[in-house]
Amino acid sequence: MLRWYRAKLAARPILTQSLTTATLFATGDVLAQQAVEKRGAKKHDLARTGRMALYGGAVFGPGATLWYRFLQNKIRLPNKNVEIIARVAVDQGVFATTNLFLFLSSMSIMEGSDPKEKLEKSYTTALVKNFQVWPLVQAINFKLVPLEHRVLVVNIVSLGKDLPPS
Repeated sequence: MLRWYRAKLAARPILTQSLTTATLFATGDVLAQQAVEKRGAKKHDLARTGRMALYGGAVFGPGATLWYRFLQNKIRLPNKNVEIIARVAVDQGVFATTNLFLFLSSMSIMEGSDPKEKLEKSYTTALVKNFQVWPLVQAINFKLVPLEHRVLVVNIVSLGKDLPPS
């Protein structure tokens, strides 16, 4: 299975990451609704799961794939530890903040609610939670994980979390 996945990543990285991310965003939402919120099958919000899959596949999967490639190619420093710190800082300062804005706004729009209200209510709290989790995860991810598997690592860490990935 891993060999097949690696072959797909090599042949069509954006498509593969997008489909993987859509699947794992949907899985994370199912876990959240069933294991955390204890909704049960009859009260499961399929539309919410669909929104998560759509965002994961259409926005986060391709965006993160291209972003991590950009970081890998553009942030190159002689000291590899400083390089990792710089990548994490840029990732958290640019991508995490932008992705959180896009995530909350697009979810609000797809839910039919006001994105401005959603952002005012949730953005700062979610960003603080993001900064408590993701800098360490990304430091490990950028240091130890090959480029082609970094989006997958973020998706796996995100399973069951109430945070969007960075």
